[in-house]
Amino acid sequence: MSATPLILTILAGASTFIGAILGILTQKPSARLLGFSLGFAAGIMLLISLMEMLPAALSTPSVSPILCYFMFIAGLLGYFAIDSLLPHYHPQDIPCERGDIECMQRVQSSHKEKLKRTAILLTLGISLHNFPEGIATFVTASANLELGIGIALAVAIHNIPEGLAVAAPIYIATGSKWQALFWASLSGCSEILGGVLTYLALGSYVTQALMASIMAAVAGIMVALSVDELIPLAKEVDPKRNPSIGILCGMTVMGFSLILLQYC
Repeated sequence: MSATPLILTILAGASTFIGAILGILTQKPSARLLGFSLGFAAGIMLLISLMEMLPAALSTPSVSPILCYFMFIAGLLGYFAIDSLLPHYHPQDIPCERGDIECMQRVQSSHKEKLKRTAILLTLGISLHNFPEGIATFVTASANLELGIGIALAVAIHNIPEGLAVAAPIYIATGSKWQALFWASLSGCSEILGGVLTYLALGSYVTQALMASIMAAVAGIMVALSVDELIPLAKEVDPKRNPSIGILCGMTVMGFSLILLQYC
């Protein structure tokens, strides 16, 4: 088997590094930038879940739509089950008197902890999405190299904002560029892992029904993450601005990348 499809998959996944680097270029990310990036991530999540992953699962031959909807709901419930096990930080739960510097520092710390937690959950959601995406890129490139090159290019383009969306909140929460690079790049590595496992002939065990179930469940996880975590947090860190601007921009960018995926 030619290694070219694997190389294309690795390059597509590695483009997440570009977004991660962009996310740490700013010395001190402002509340406006952070709120926008969180809304941007939510837009990406919602559009790719509801307009790509779930429809693809539902249209899979020989797979019952009931199974796909069941897995979608299972993904939603699974997210809330995981979310309930993680520590929560809400700055509004810490009342502060005017001039109480120590209390204000606790509020700032709670913001950072919540940002870090959210970014890690976001990394998990994107990683779960990227894994089957890596398999799909490899399989397509193996069947049709020209089509595979186009798909790899489109995947690389929409991996860049994903890396940015993860790196920015991690950077502001920890102040560490290395942690931001690590968590943001982790999502890209899952895509590479999908391609590598397929290259090692594990792809023969991945049936259409299994892929459809995984996509539907991951779509549920990503929708829950967007609605429950990303959008409220975007409003919380930048209360003066509507997060819908970032959401719409994220949907627009991801929409164009999906169009490129469709017609390349």
